[in-house]
Amino acid sequence: GGNLPSSSVRGIWHRRDKRDEYIYHNNHTRVLDNFKGRTQMLGHLGQDNCTLEIVDIRDHDNGPFCFRIERIRTEDNKPTKDKFSFVEESDAPAPTLNHPPTAIEGQPYTVTCSIIHTCPSHWPELSWTGRIGEIREDHKDIRSGNWETQSILTFVPEEKDDHSEITCTAEFFGRKTSSKTFQLYIKRTENYNHIIIPTVVAIGTAVIVGLLCIFMPTKNTSKPHFPLTLTDRGKDWFRESRELSLLKKIQKGGWGESKKWGSSVHEEM
Repeated sequence: GGNLPSSSVRGIWHRRDKRDEYIYHNNHTRVLDNFKGRTQMLGHLGQDNCTLEIVDIRDHDNGPFCFRIERIRTEDNKPTKDKFSFVEESDAPAPTLNHPPTAIEGQPYTVTCSIIHTCPSHWPELSWTGRIGEIREDHKDIRSGNWETQSILTFVPEEKDDHSEITCTAEFFGRKTSSKTFQLYIKRTENYNHIIIPTVVAIGTAVIVGLLCIFMPTKNTSKPHFPLTLTDRGKDWFRESRELSLLKKIQKGGWGESKKWGSSVHEEM
């Protein structure tokens, strides 16, 4: 078990039916002329990574190709036992979309587009159509010769976005493309303006009318009433005291004396 050191193994890529026609070999002189300078091994064989890169793709670069790994035991690099992996030419893998099933109007919504690939020297380019927003990209090694590229789109959906389509497209080195589309569903936020606005208007009107009733002056037909000053009150008290004293004297002396006292009182006053 365990990984083998890269120095103890070598990887060879060749045509499937022609084992001696190498498209990649660590001895570059053994590579076919039309592949020289265009192929390289990206991975480390001791880590189970046999990723092959071919640049400047041409119309005669047809597969399928085979990979052979050899464990080196002798100084002259004579191979021991051959192991084969057949690689068929295939369509570009489609990206994967990860997103909540429903977006809420007015709240941030995030969609993640992911693609797994085997070419760390040329990352696939991910792009969005159908919606614009803030985009963040991430690249990571997920081991065994595979890498993952992510594009994370964040935006604030509106009511008009309901049932619209959003597409993520992956463009690989060599101009091959693949895409994935989903339909956006918007959950509308409740709008209570048709209730709140009339209620606020009614309350505001009632408050204004109430304030006008409190502070509006009323018409008073009676004579104005002025409070007595301290001097006026003193005079009234003095007058009432004299009249009360005179009344007691009249009651004590009878009617005749009443007149007399009455005259006396008027004269004195």
